[in-house]
Amino acid sequence: MSNPDNPQPVTIAQIRSEAELFQALAIREVVFIEEQHVPEGIERDAEDAKAYHVLAFQGGHAIGTGRLVMLVEPPPGETGTWAKVGRMAVLKAHRKANVGGSLLAALEEEARSRGVQGIVLNSQLYALEFYKKKGYMPWGEVFDEAGIDHLEMRKKL
Repeated sequence: MSNPDNPQPVTIAQIRSEAELFQALAIREVVFIEEQHVPEGIERDAEDAKAYHVLAFQGGHAIGTGRLVMLVEPPPGETGTWAKVGRMAVLKAHRKANVGGSLLAALEEEARSRGVQGIVLNSQLYALEFYKKKGYMPWGEVFDEAGIDHLEMRKKL
């Protein structure tokens, strides 16, 4: 769970302050707005205010983030309480060190603690295999979000 170039361990923690939320938004800005050219108005949304956010840290520096949003109703064809994982972002230098897997595990753990029956997410096509390895199944057709092809994926907990 550590970067071979940086032997310090990666830790995942819930965001507990405005300063930490700004760190998460800064990571998202680098990954989504600067690297992937997602418009800022799409990247940030009202869900940020009510989401459960986590940060990945290594050597005291924030290197990744993700969020969990409770859904008002389950996705079509599903029942029970569902949540949505989103805004998963890891700084480029740390992408091969399972930081994304650690972030996802922390978000799934929080979902389980809330009694969630399933998680839905919108995966960029390049990340499909990552999510499949974590138990997520593709659902529906490819769609465009912010100029990037995505596919909905679901996992029952």
